[in-house]
Amino acid sequence: MNPRFEAAFAPVAAAVNAGKIPGAVLGIVDRDGARTIRHLGQAQTTPVVRPMTENTWFDLASLTKTIFTTSRMLSLADEGTIDLDAPLTSVLPDFRQYNPDAWERKITFRQCLGHQTPFPAVEPIYTYGRDPELLRAFILQREWRAGPSVYSDINFILLGFALERLAKKTIRQQDPGPGFAWSADPQNCAATEDCTWRNRVLCGEVHDDNCSALQGSGHAGLFGTVDSVLNFAQGLLDGSGASPTAIALIRTPLSSRRTHGWERPYDGWSGGQNCSNDTIGHTGFTGTGLWLDFSAGRAWTLLTNRVHPTRHFDSGIIDLRRTVGDAINLSLGHFHGTHLGNRPDDWHGAGRQYRHRAAQDGW
Repeated sequence: MNPRFEAAFAPVAAAVNAGKIPGAVLGIVDRDGARTIRHLGQAQTTPVVRPMTENTWFDLASLTKTIFTTSRMLSLADEGTIDLDAPLTSVLPDFRQYNPDAWERKITFRQCLGHQTPFPAVEPIYTYGRDPELLRAFILQREWRAGPSVYSDINFILLGFALERLAKKTIRQQDPGPGFAWSADPQNCAATEDCTWRNRVLCGEVHDDNCSALQGSGHAGLFGTVDSVLNFAQGLLDGSGASPTAIALIRTPLSSRRTHGWERPYDGWSGGQNCSNDTIGHTGFTGTGLWLDFSAGRAWTLLTNRVHPTRHFDSGIIDLRRTVGDAINLSLGHFHGTHLGNRPDDWHGAGRQYRHRAAQDGW
């Protein structure tokens, strides 16, 4: 068992053992494909108890924004299908159609990707009903209250509408990408919340209230495993998962905190203080997160079910993410993994719930 990876996993184990989060999976990959994964705790604690495994599926929540929606939007821009600096109305001409001078009609794709719009941070859209088509019309025609630019799901809900309009398919009818899905088998998925308005423990169905009501959206709803998340990250690190232009854009600052679709380091950000300035990352409300340090050639993901069985509990996830990021980048430093090609057989330490897949000297 590698002591450097153990140093990074120690705060995760402490959080699980202290009852702060039910379970977690931590994975690290380098651009050559060497990876290490470890899991601990429970995937579900109520009404049944199921252990966390390396193959547990997670509701990735807002990682949907980066893995699915941002990737699709930048691919469309590459193809010339959209102009990132064009207004959303170039694809959604009916957006605020009853007021041609509405500020919403001037919002661009790039502004939505960088959360540089006046939309509110939070809006309980699901409280207006459960008819997905009516809710889409409501979102497009509502006179939104304008405020300072903040992180807002509305930006990516609208980008999702654009993807639907261009594909002539709902989000859930579109390919979620290799290793991902729009739902998961409840028997192999980390449970999220005991929902007070759906009256059940959510498992294998989307946790996000608005995404549930919309029956698919660009801001949440993607499911995946630690391997699918790490495979996606490796594709960005080695250049095989997106075009050079798209990879350059997700690394290009749009503000002091954001790039195209991703966050970048700032004081107190989720990736910790020991990563390079060439790092991007994003988190998800359910307790997920993904970070890529292009300078170090490394990515890591921390997947937890911290909202199970309730969000109304201090899980310590904000500090945990930072602590894990600091430990990863301090203990591992700069390294070069060994390319594994086709993955070798998994190695399981006796009773350790641990897998190590670096062939030599990695982590």
